[in-house]
Amino acid sequence: MPFTIVRDDIAKMKVDAIVNAANTELRMGGGVCGAIFKAAGMLELQAACDELAPIKTGEAVITPGFALPAKYVIHAVGPVYHQWNTEQSERLLRSAYLSSLRLAVEYRCESLAFPLISSGIYGYPRAEALRVATLAIQEFLSGHDMDVYLAMFDKAAFAISERLLGEVASYIDEHYVEKHKVTRRELLAVERAALDEAELIQYNAPMPQIAESGPEPPTTGIEDLVNNLDESFSTTLLRLIDAKGKTDIEVYKRANLDRKLFSKIRTGKGYMPSKRTAIALAVALELTLDETDDLLERAGYALSPSRKFDVIVEYFIINGKYDIFEINEVLFKYDQPLLGR
Repeated sequence: MPFTIVRDDIAKMKVDAIVNAANTELRMGGGVCGAIFKAAGMLELQAACDELAPIKTGEAVITPGFALPAKYVIHAVGPVYHQWNTEQSERLLRSAYLSSLRLAVEYRCESLAFPLISSGIYGYPRAEALRVATLAIQEFLSGHDMDVYLAMFDKAAFAISERLLGEVASYIDEHYVEKHKVTRRELLAVERAALDEAELIQYNAPMPQIAESGPEPPTTGIEDLVNNLDESFSTTLLRLIDAKGKTDIEVYKRANLDRKLFSKIRTGKGYMPSKRTAIALAVALELTLDETDDLLERAGYALSPSRKFDVIVEYFIINGKYDIFEINEVLFKYDQPLLGR
């Protein structure tokens, strides 16, 4: 899961490294910084910091984690927010994230957890701080494989546009826990015949119109239909990647999946991903709702109007909104699981 937002206490997270939102003197502060020092052991961590201080705004240094579950603590100094110089504030905040990520790579960390740097007493607007953090982490992960977490205590930073939230809320009100009619595609002739024989067909469903004159249109043979229905998830995925003109790397990065998981899906003929992973791949491929339905069926899943998670995802797909991080922000807002592994 390369980048995900979690509601957690960063000082208790079992990752290779956590990031402390530090001051330039690397002295123990309050809030999250104070909690990290106390959990690590104040005297030991302060002594390690004293050997590295001072550092500049936008820089980061690394110390052992001591009593923390994390092996390392990366101390990153974010900027004090200045309204009259927002460009410099953004540049320094971005630098704090990227400096931390580079240190994590240097020390061979496979997992890293950030707080929302500068969003406390340094006064950086939380929504803007989140935007800068997300963009910096996304950019870095485009060239590196690492699990990165953004630990949040609450949802206050998620100032998603009122228009988007309103549209999602309206869609949920209209579609959540409602009985949907199967109208996404017409049944093939052979499917209709099989359902009719089993007395499972809805006779009020529209029948395909056949011209009164002229030759009958060709129908799909049962062999072709069965072959298509038996196509595995991985085979269908690879076919769609080629059809959409995308690369493997592009797809698993856009799906917010790690390379190892994608490789397992790609090479394992019988491997079935989780529902969230399958949907993330559909989003990365920018599939239509019908295409998404078909891909999910290959893994034994379906979108359901009785699940809020599914309805929210369906809203984004129907409206052609395929930014997985925007989708995850809305899912987080509604206390739903996030897309990805």
